[in-house]
Amino acid sequence: MNGKRPRISSVHGVVAAAHPLAAQAGARLMREGGNAFDAIAATAAVLNVAEPYMSGLAGMGMATMFVAKERRVRTLDFITKVPFKLPVERFKDREDLHRGPLACSTPGNLAGWCTLVETYGKKSLKDVFRPAIELARDGVVLTDFNDDKYMEAARDLKPYKAFYEDWNRNYAFGKGVVKAGQVLQQPNLAKTYEAIVANGPNHLYKGPLGKALLAHTKKLGGCLTQDDFDAVEPEWLDPVAADYRGMTVHTLPPPCEGFQYLLTLRILDGFDLGRLEHNGVDHLDLVYRAIRIAAAARIEHNNPSLKKLKELLSDGFVAKLRKRVADGKPIDALTEQWMPKPIDERKEHTTSFSAADKDGNAICITQSLGAGFGCGVVIPGTGVCLNNFLYWGEINPKGTNYMRPGGPLALPMAPSIGTREGKPVLALGTPGSYGICQTQTQTMVHLMDFKLPIQDAIEAPRARLWDGRRVQVEGRVRPEVVNALKARGHEAEHYPPWTMSVGGMHGIVIDPDSGAMTGGCDPRRDGYVATA
Repeated sequence: MNGKRPRISSVHGVVAAAHPLAAQAGARLMREGGNAFDAIAATAAVLNVAEPYMSGLAGMGMATMFVAKERRVRTLDFITKVPFKLPVERFKDREDLHRGPLACSTPGNLAGWCTLVETYGKKSLKDVFRPAIELARDGVVLTDFNDDKYMEAARDLKPYKAFYEDWNRNYAFGKGVVKAGQVLQQPNLAKTYEAIVANGPNHLYKGPLGKALLAHTKKLGGCLTQDDFDAVEPEWLDPVAADYRGMTVHTLPPPCEGFQYLLTLRILDGFDLGRLEHNGVDHLDLVYRAIRIAAAARIEHNNPSLKKLKELLSDGFVAKLRKRVADGKPIDALTEQWMPKPIDERKEHTTSFSAADKDGNAICITQSLGAGFGCGVVIPGTGVCLNNFLYWGEINPKGTNYMRPGGPLALPMAPSIGTREGKPVLALGTPGSYGICQTQTQTMVHLMDFKLPIQDAIEAPRARLWDGRRVQVEGRVRPEVVNALKARGHEAEHYPPWTMSVGGMHGIVIDPDSGAMTGGCDPRRDGYVATA
């Protein structure tokens, strides 16, 4: 009505994801007696089929969840360690880690999905993977967004003669070209999932799939070993949290870099944003300044100890940052990491999705392959595409998260759960690399300060801040506002009205009194909400 998407709500269960088939798969699991944890794993597996350039079983991710029977928020980190034999000293230019087998770190997603189902799910792996197996075998009709991402990857990967044809046969009909409306079948991936159902995740970590992966990457010059696979173990962690407008927002602790999101909210909690003109210069100026200040603090104090993290989120430290935000002087600072040049936004490919059920469980996962189709290497006969997460690690020894073989790989994901009085009220996450903490902050302001419904909050104009003073503002913000931002010291650019540079967010708002769950999905992607 009135050109707006309808409110999509349910008291039985909701899934919000970046592709309709994935959201529907999760809702199907709940209708068949599963819970949010079964649903989120089924959604993840189907995303591997429907948007394989964004994530897959050989990627990595993180989850934040409210476990109803335990009445607590937990997080699960399935980001794997830096490979033990990575020759990190060889790399002087991070582009050397963009494509190819050396860019690949050990797969973590499959272990994460299976851990969630085993720990809290109600269904079997056979039930959870059934929708993905059916879709991989029968085929998925390619969307316009699929077309764009497949062709972008085809152009990028074609020069890599050693592994392009494996990718081409698996994803581009052996012709290097796809078109919206074509049906893409992935029978090899269907067989891989069937083997995982039969043998569990060790089909990858200790079995035939892992052996094939190691042999193929070694042949291409990779460095992964069985020791890397043996070290894979998703880690349960207590969340880190901060209050914003009466809501407690939870995400993962370090080495996850999501504490930048919490720090930004802590800064903004000291300003009465709701009294300002929505999307006016005062609103956007304050938010952009807080984002930039928090990013600089994250870079300076990255991977802090829990004691240091407590200090960073303390009233005293936050008060100093608020004072800098309020002084009106231009802010020129890093937003990415210690590196000589910023990441090209076209290389950011991640997905985030959420599920909530009638029992009171809620979960948000953010996961990725890194770049579009990861490192570009597809393991022949398996349908499995490998990640390029090492591209997102720091190779500058000055960096506070410099990659060390066997050490942690710190990433800026921030899947989040919001609670009030001990009950879940929000599941929210987004892709976007170092834009993740920026995007979630902006949407939280729309949601909490300006009281927009979840769908409207996600659709509202956003911006992507880069190193220095540069900021790309979606074109639906009025030109005079962008000009006023320039006058205040922001190097603001009027961007297209809608751009994936500002993420692809999905979330669920939960009414703690009625139990009604309302989903929101991002039109910047093939976002969709499905109900049980």
